[in-house]
Amino acid sequence: MSKGTPPPPGTDPQAPPGLDPEALRRHLERERPGLTAGPLRARLIEGGRSNLTYRVTDGTSSWVVRRPPLGHVLATAHDMGREHRVISALHPTPVPVPETLLLCEDESVIGAPFYVMELVEGVPYRTAEQLRPLGAERTRAVVRSLVDTLVDLHAVDPEAVGLTGFGRPDGFLERQLRRWGKQLAASRGRDLPGIEALHEGLGRALPASPAPSVVHGDYRLDNVLIGADDAPTAVLDWEMSTLGDPLTDLGLLAMYSSDLGLAESPVSTTSGAPGHPTPDELIARYAERSGRDTSAIAWYTAFAWFKLAVILEGIHYRYTLGQTVGAGFDRIGELVPVFIHHGLTTLKEG
Repeated sequence: MSKGTPPPPGTDPQAPPGLDPEALRRHLERERPGLTAGPLRARLIEGGRSNLTYRVTDGTSSWVVRRPPLGHVLATAHDMGREHRVISALHPTPVPVPETLLLCEDESVIGAPFYVMELVEGVPYRTAEQLRPLGAERTRAVVRSLVDTLVDLHAVDPEAVGLTGFGRPDGFLERQLRRWGKQLAASRGRDLPGIEALHEGLGRALPASPAPSVVHGDYRLDNVLIGADDAPTAVLDWEMSTLGDPLTDLGLLAMYSSDLGLAESPVSTTSGAPGHPTPDELIARYAERSGRDTSAIAWYTAFAWFKLAVILEGIHYRYTLGQTVGAGFDRIGELVPVFIHHGLTTLKEG
């Protein structure tokens, strides 16, 4: 390459993996003329567990870009079109989501499908320590507002916002239980006392689902941005969203608001922050504001414990095979029995 010749797309040493800012700028100029005011810079936003999220700026305005993980194989597990569809559908509703600006399913642009949305300011609180400086009163308000936003989500009429056919509500819980049972079978290399009893117990006690709604699938505090007024400014990470049983979202939120009983844990729960509502308080607030019957919530919370046990066991299994990179993976394996215990106890005692 001669001196002064610009590097080919994708070779910018300051560009983050998986996103070529110049290729993105050219595409935006074609599809949304006048949106950008100059060369783009991008950085990867840390914290995502699957799909990659980037903050992109032209020095004046900023946006967010989402794409599948590098080297992804299962396109159905990282469907940018689904994420774009549900966020676009929810934007006119009371559910706070970013405005979507563009969907690109042509992999030749940056190497994968992606979509662009507005940048929404807010804080994703991931741990009790991050909440602690807010104080007890503000922490309580933040977590209660999380429940109120979930009620707003579950009140959305899927047909009215164009989400007919977004999922298959019939048999939703049976399929979920079967799916995570298969996931467990595919990603374990050791004996896990109690895991089969938990799985089978959930199968025997399967509740009757209420009317279906839009389900987020991974609803917790660190997937929601909180603004200066301690209210949600945006619900993020919709990759697991579908139409199904709304109480699965509530059960997961209750699980993430529970005390693991551990001094330290690589799995973040916020329950230790002063003022944090208990799972029972969150469930009661949801029931009061939504009007839904939550008498079977123990099953949904136990299912959340089971699902997280399966996810953590998969991470541990990959760690034993040398397929994980980074700190903290060596301690994931010891957490799995804790989640199994909580699941069995919740299912038994309610």
